[in-house]
Order: sequence, then structure tokens, then C-alpha cells
Amino acid sequence: MTLTLAALTAAGAFGQTTSTTTTRSFSFPPVGLGSSETAQVSVLNSATASASGAAASCTGSISFVNASGAAIGTATSFTVTSGQSFSVSLPFTKVGATGLRSEIVGVVSLTTTSTSNVPCDLAASLETYDTSTGATHLHLDQNAGYEGQGQGPGPGRN
Repeated sequence: MTLTLAALTAAGAFGQTTSTTTTRSFSFPPVGLGSSETAQVSVLNSATASASGAAASCTGSISFVNASGAAIGTATSFTVTSGQSFSVSLPFTKVGATGLRSEIVGVVSLTTTSTSNVPCDLAASLETYDTSTGATHLHLDQNAGYEGQGQGPGPGRN
């Protein structure tokens, strides 16, 4: 009986799969934000359900840092399903700048699990716009693809 229990325990240990959770980040280039502007980072999951029926979903966070690399506020978490988008805005008044202009960096972090088969194809953009009128001043698309099943940033979209 002792030998049988030991054999079953060993067989169970070999059958276990270890998963690793990884967070990968993409930083937009630094942009100047004027006192009359707001910055916004948006993400979109354009993945569809997998052939096995796993629903598309991307999980991560959006944050902003200043020119010194210090966080501006706290990161905002998101989960977007197929076709869904999510945005985080940063008005100049929240930057903590003492002048009329400040450099900021938008950061998108994607959290994945190595054993996950959940499709995720995350596109991101950063824009600045006039806080009063809403007129867009700058629009940057992210070009380091966040795509695949349980994968983070890649060398680009093919």
C-alpha cells in the first residue's frame, strides 16, 4: 500500500503544469503636454475567439510617467474582450508640473499567463487634445504588437 501511494503521488507530480504570469510593458515616446491639453492612452482588443472557443480577452494596466520616470498618479487596470476598447486620460492639471508644459510618457502593460490559450491582440494609441474643445493635437499608434495567445509585445504585426 505504501508503494502504491508513493507511485500515485509521483505520477501526480509529473502531471502538474506550472504556469507563469508575466507582465510586459510598452512605452510610447515622450510627448510634450501643454497646460491646455489632456493626454489619453487607449487600447483595443481586436482578437476573436479561438478555434477551441476560448473568448478573447486582454488584461493589463495603463499608466503615465514624467520625464524623470516617476509615476504620475496610479496605474489603471483594464480587461478588454473582443472588439472592446478602454481609455485613460491625464489632464495637464494632474501632471504636477510647475510650468506651462511638461514631458510625459504613456505606458501600457499587458499581463499574460504562459499556459493560457486566451486570444489577445492589443493595439494601443496615445493622443493629446485640447481640454476645452476636444480638438486632437497629436496621435501616436503603438507598433510593437501585443498579440498571440498568452504572449506579450512582439517585433511587430505581420
